[in-house]
Amino acid sequence: MTHQKFKPLRLVLSSLVALTLTACVNTPLSTEVAPTKQVCPEGVPAGATCLRGQDSATSHYLIVMPAKWTGVLVVHAHGGPSLGTPKTTRADEDIKRWAITVQEGHAWAGSVFRQGGFAVTTAAEDTERVRRIFIDHVAKPRTTLLHGQSWGAMVATRAGEMFPKSWDGILLTSGVVAGPTTYDFRLDIRALYQHLCNNHPRPTEQAYPLSIGLPIDSKLTHAELAKRANECLGTGTPAAQRTPEQAQKLKTIVDVLKMPENSVLSHLNWGTFSLQDVVTKNGGVSPFGNAGVRYVGSSDDVKLNAAIPRFTADPKAVARFSADVNHEGRFVVPVISAHAINDATVFVEGQDVLRQKMKAAGKDHLLVQTYVDSREHSYWGDAHYPPLFNALLQWVEKRQKPSPSDIDQQCKQLSSPKPADCRFLPNYAVKPIASRIHPR
Repeated sequence: MTHQKFKPLRLVLSSLVALTLTACVNTPLSTEVAPTKQVCPEGVPAGATCLRGQDSATSHYLIVMPAKWTGVLVVHAHGGPSLGTPKTTRADEDIKRWAITVQEGHAWAGSVFRQGGFAVTTAAEDTERVRRIFIDHVAKPRTTLLHGQSWGAMVATRAGEMFPKSWDGILLTSGVVAGPTTYDFRLDIRALYQHLCNNHPRPTEQAYPLSIGLPIDSKLTHAELAKRANECLGTGTPAAQRTPEQAQKLKTIVDVLKMPENSVLSHLNWGTFSLQDVVTKNGGVSPFGNAGVRYVGSSDDVKLNAAIPRFTADPKAVARFSADVNHEGRFVVPVISAHAINDATVFVEGQDVLRQKMKAAGKDHLLVQTYVDSREHSYWGDAHYPPLFNALLQWVEKRQKPSPSDIDQQCKQLSSPKPADCRFLPNYAVKPIASRIHPR
């Protein structure tokens, strides 16, 4: 790899303390302005040093250096995507959730990303840029890991292929790793919901193809959408108080789309506002379609498939969307991917796509996948992440490829005397993505 040798810790910390804007101006190392030391946000481990800045592409970022550094840099690609103008506070939220990284002694660097919404390639560029800023202005790591969480895994897989020499290892947690297929599901819920409810849009409102999510000039709010979903499905009403019609319609969505009822409103929101963002970035045409999809799981599938709204994806929009968000599985460094088996936000079956892509690229020997017995998407508890980082480091630095059982055992050892906090499932076998998202 291209990383320079790890400096002695005392020298690194001494240089960090002495780090000032003036010093970096006197000895310029890159075209990026050096970060400045600032008060750490809430949740950062005591003794850590925090640096902030804005890169040449206008992305804000946060760097956190632990009091005692292992020499490992973890570059974090955050989840989302957050729609609208990016907020600098996003980095504060991320480091609070991922404080375990710094507690382990690793440096943490995270970009807020310059562009809100579905802009994966530019987010990958921002992720690479914050890595360069750390190396040029803070310290030289012995090992650099790329961590993609949720949608950030989509960013990380792009960054892994765009900048292959920048990373020594990649960790993906709760990752969106199935490419555009992940978002086909969001059109499915819009089409099925409209078939059952006919209130999004209402008959009295302007009609539009559901595959665009929402017209750009629409005034619909999240609150109004929640009101409509409750009106039709009773999603905001206790189950015992739902009408039989509401209960039946909700059950149809749950059965056909294979999702828990408490996540229906969230996916309906994503199928509205997130699809709108994707289509807007694609020039107003949609990369999503369901023209040939056969839906199953309802009380009358023949009737459902005859009546459900159908839409055809625009080929050029499909190509543009795929070029921005997709990966080919051509990673040149070790990859560990971990996922909760009952994640209702990003379905675990997407892991099958990651495996198949890396296998097709001849890179499946660089992949280890492990699974967690959890319904959580964002964070599974502190016990699970140190063994993942440790396993990846041992693989990268000592060429000791871990098995899912190795990760599970290390978790239990590190969590002693509370091994029950570890919920890894080393023998879990993930099903194909087609078993969860209707193929097209």
